[in-house]
Amino acid sequence: MTKKILFVVNVDWFFISHRLPLAIEALKRGYEVHIACGITDKKEYLENLGLKVHSLSLSRSATGIRGELKSFSEIYKILKKTNPAIAHFVTIKPVLYGGIASRFLNIGKKVFSISGLGFVFIKQGLKASLVRIFIKTMYRVALCGKDTYVVVQNPDDKAVVNSICDINIALIRGSGVDLNLYSYTEENSEKIKVIMACRLLKDKGVFEYVEAAKIIKNKGIDVDFELYGDTDIHNPAALTNNELEKIKKDGFVTVYGFRNDIASLFQKANIIVLPSYREGLPKVLIEAAACGRAVVTTDVPGCRDAIEADITGLLCKVRDANSLAEQIEKLILDSDLRNSMGKAGRELAKKEFDIKKVVQKHFEIYEGKV
Repeated sequence: MTKKILFVVNVDWFFISHRLPLAIEALKRGYEVHIACGITDKKEYLENLGLKVHSLSLSRSATGIRGELKSFSEIYKILKKTNPAIAHFVTIKPVLYGGIASRFLNIGKKVFSISGLGFVFIKQGLKASLVRIFIKTMYRVALCGKDTYVVVQNPDDKAVVNSICDINIALIRGSGVDLNLYSYTEENSEKIKVIMACRLLKDKGVFEYVEAAKIIKNKGIDVDFELYGDTDIHNPAALTNNELEKIKKDGFVTVYGFRNDIASLFQKANIIVLPSYREGLPKVLIEAAACGRAVVTTDVPGCRDAIEADITGLLCKVRDANSLAEQIEKLILDSDLRNSMGKAGRELAKKEFDIKKVVQKHFEIYEGKV
């Protein structure tokens, strides 16, 4: 009988950008591959690859108790219907609801990818603290069953999971990158170009990036600052249209929409910036390393784990535009430092971030070789 593997993830585009190589490898190994996710316009693409797609009504923002119960019910029914040998849950709601639902079913191996502990672990205040206690309790129920494995991307998240329950944990640094597609090229230093590419969320440090660009340009330093990405209306931290229009109007940063040619963009850049407040292990920094570009990012979980500080990139203080500007300016003014960091980043990518190695590590978990 053909073994089945089921991926449960919040939305199809995220699966394609972060987990699709796992599904492709599973097909090559003879698995029947199912994916349950929120559907945008990618269903036909996934089905043409040979995946069996199940639609979920899974909102990434709060929908009320009725909506959440519906999401849980749908995940439960898909698990029961497919009865996979391996179920891999990715992102917060699939991990929580899938883990809890699995406890009522005879699922084989359960793998949970916790790629950053999300908005609720960043937000401050009493309400956020109470929500974190509740979420940790849900994680304990979801994760602490039989035949389970948790995959985390940085040591801080590993420590949090360890504090929740005693469970098998694998630390895999990110979702990997195709080193052939994201290839190293010499930088063009005729005019320095700084790029930030992300979902346009406050938590990614967009406002700090814009303010840092303003600080640097007001010194008379002639540099291009670019921002790429879409707003994410389902995320509470999303920039509003008015905020985005103000950034465009102020003119310190040139704003572009979503682009899928990130390799080409980074190869034409000199410095890649991500001043995020917290991450799992940001793919954009892995891609920057693979392209041989120096990085400036924040000294927070996930971001600091994607670089080798002072070797492949520089760290700045979180939520601090002045610190960010200082580190960006240091790279702008020192081409030797930029290039040495870029070359070291490429070596780091080959050592740690090669998609082939990341896929192999996952299949060692799936097939009981760890």
